[in-house]
Amino acid sequence: MGTTTPAEPMAFQEYVGRTETLRARIAEAPVHLLAALLDRYFDEMSPKGVLPPLWHLLIVPPPVRQSEIGPDGHPKRGTFLPPITYPRRMFAGATVRFTGRLYVGDEVVRTTTIKSITLRSGRSGNLIFVTLANTIEGPRGVALTEEQNLVFRETDGPKPTSTSDLVDRGRPSHFSTIETINPDPVLLFRYSAATLNAHRIHYDLEYVRNVERYPNLVVHGPLQAIMLAGLAERQLRRPLSAFEFRIVKPLFLGAPFHCVARSEGRKHLLQTLDISHDVCTTAWAE
Repeated sequence: MGTTTPAEPMAFQEYVGRTETLRARIAEAPVHLLAALLDRYFDEMSPKGVLPPLWHLLIVPPPVRQSEIGPDGHPKRGTFLPPITYPRRMFAGATVRFTGRLYVGDEVVRTTTIKSITLRSGRSGNLIFVTLANTIEGPRGVALTEEQNLVFRETDGPKPTSTSDLVDRGRPSHFSTIETINPDPVLLFRYSAATLNAHRIHYDLEYVRNVERYPNLVVHGPLQAIMLAGLAERQLRRPLSAFEFRIVKPLFLGAPFHCVARSEGRKHLLQTLDISHDVCTTAWAE
């Protein structure tokens, strides 16, 4: 794969403002699969069929042809997203505001606009951030607005610490709620299947170790966010009005992780922590 020069993000500005529209139906199968991988029954979670917070991530485009898949498992760039040649792509986080409800079976329209493309420098080299603005409208009007942040990394960062080298610090303290999750490859595979996510870092161990230089399979950032949003709604005992999350560092298979929460003023702080209590994903709920 070629190298993007620092000047090229300026050339990509012609992509800013580009919009695509997806029309889809919220199908039962992926909804029930997501509930099952969370060890729940959807009919018990939501007797009226209301989609829980962040489950709009199940609304995905139709699968692309195999010939249109890039080496990392994502669709090749250069159609809607610009042809950024930085090889590493990551989901960095999102801010979601809920203005209505979505139900299983709803016909929805998702409008996505490229809001910005910026170049930044990090410890591992140049980074290109792409911000996408989403609006999802259902039969009852606009249900949510969202800003997603994608990051493309020029080079591999410092080699992450393997879970086998982490110090297990036991149960975290200073949180009102703590839930411990034991992830495994089946959990990651089922989430990838539910969201049609073919990114190889979640299932291809050889690729993960030899190409991306990670020590183990990576737990999806959005899956962590879905777990935290569900925890927030259970704690607050009401529908969320807003949810923001940021992926701080990769979370790897090989050890349990903790979903933790506590109130901080008007907001609810939620985090996923690895066994050494390093923050992997941090979130705020309202």
